[in-house]
Amino acid sequence: MPLTNLDSNAALVVIDLQKIILGIPAVHPIGEIIARSTQLARAFRERGLPVVLVNVAALAPGRTDAGRPKISFPPDWTDLVPDLGQHPTDLLITKQCVGAFHGTSLDKSLRKHNVTQIFLTGVSTSMGVESTARSAYDLGYNVVFVTDAMTDMNADVHRHSIEKIFPRLGETDTTENILKRLNNRSPA
Repeated sequence: MPLTNLDSNAALVVIDLQKIILGIPAVHPIGEIIARSTQLARAFRERGLPVVLVNVAALAPGRTDAGRPKISFPPDWTDLVPDLGQHPTDLLITKQCVGAFHGTSLDKSLRKHNVTQIFLTGVSTSMGVESTARSAYDLGYNVVFVTDAMTDMNADVHRHSIEKIFPRLGETDTTENILKRLNNRSPA
């Protein structure tokens, strides 16, 4: 369902757009996901709305049937992609697990800015984005999923999250529509 209301205290939360993801095969071209997230970040900043850039610096410790990823991590793997143009006013949240709320200061930081609504972009749709959204919903935030600014490694799970899970946790819309709504709002 398209965005029904743009709260006056909205924030953009960009999940895990960091250097390590540039080499991971994704359903949608990662360059497009980064470009859309960058457009949104610029628009949020211009309107004095918080931009939260989330990176992951560890893997959750639990055992899974899928096993641990067999990835070699370069020294700069946690660095955000430069295209995001990290700004001094951006909030940087480093997480140690899948979701951006657990074990971080994200909720406290958003509450400090009186945020009532979060817009989510990033990777991966079914893990980092979905886990963050579930916590945000439980914490009472109005959640908006920017569906063309997120991707996953698996088309089926990406589609399942967008079609089955996200409508139960918030609203879904596109970058273009959200930018139009932001453009109708006066800069701060």
